[in-house]
Amino acid sequence: MTRTPMLRAAAPLLLLTLATWLLLVPLGARAHGDVKCAPVPKAEWRPHTELERKLTGEGWVVRRMVATDTCYEVYAKDPQGKRIEAFFHPKTFERVDPK
Repeated sequence: MTRTPMLRAAAPLLLLTLATWLLLVPLGARAHGDVKCAPVPKAEWRPHTELERKLTGEGWVVRRMVATDTCYEVYAKDPQGKRIEAFFHPKTFERVDPK
């Protein structure tokens, strides 16, 4: 058996897998790398609902928030309507940029 028929049979599956990954994994999750905030004990973290209220008051549309080991990760639209993934320090709510 030659390789050409096997490659032709596998190509659609590979393309479907790649397309699914590109659609399901947010762009920021593929691009940001490993973002770390300055360590703070969990007892000192402010509630994520407080961060959401702050961002909403600034014109953001928050879609989802996730607590990582050291930061709050926010998937949202900024006041200009751009879809972004941003990281915030859990105690100060300062934005943390990827390095």
